[in-house]
Amino acid sequence: MSIEQEISRLQDLMPASGRICCRIISKPQQTEIITTIFPPPWQLKNRPIYINFDLWRKLSVPQRDLLFLRTVALLLGVKWLKLDIYQGIILSAFFALIFELVNQDIVGVVVSGSLFSIALNQIWKRNRSLEKEIEADEGGIKVAVRRGYSTPSAIKYLSEAIENLPRLESRRGLSFTELLRLQNLNKKVIVENIS
Repeated sequence: MSIEQEISRLQDLMPASGRICCRIISKPQQTEIITTIFPPPWQLKNRPIYINFDLWRKLSVPQRDLLFLRTVALLLGVKWLKLDIYQGIILSAFFALIFELVNQDIVGVVVSGSLFSIALNQIWKRNRSLEKEIEADEGGIKVAVRRGYSTPSAIKYLSEAIENLPRLESRRGLSFTELLRLQNLNKKVIVENIS
């Protein structure tokens, strides 16, 4: 497997929105198989996905596909500009902060600045939550189904990939988040078998 061929294959596997936003970068020095940096609000394009291809080739192709599609779904799931209560608070607190700075009102600056930072912190936490991790797993599975995998096999391959990560990355075991993700995937398998 050449790195260029694998990158080309992964780009073809990505949904169209992923091709616009995400960029695959070989990073052989990293200890993780696949990783990404949480994108800041101003980075709407060129969101990098770093892959250690030496470790990557130790996974089966279906495991790679599901792990990759899950990572793309995680990056595409980060929404800074989705209008909801926290974005509304940030916008109003930002304008209040500017207004108070112009009027040189120290108490107003402190209050609006505090409100701004609290709302920004809530958006940051929500985009980095366990719920987002589980949504990324589900998003990766949905794209895999559109790419020809059955739902049970996509769940199986993603579970296997998650279980293989600690061994390939020389870690002691699964992280708490990975354990919860596996538990959620196992529930999906049970639901699929009942249906």
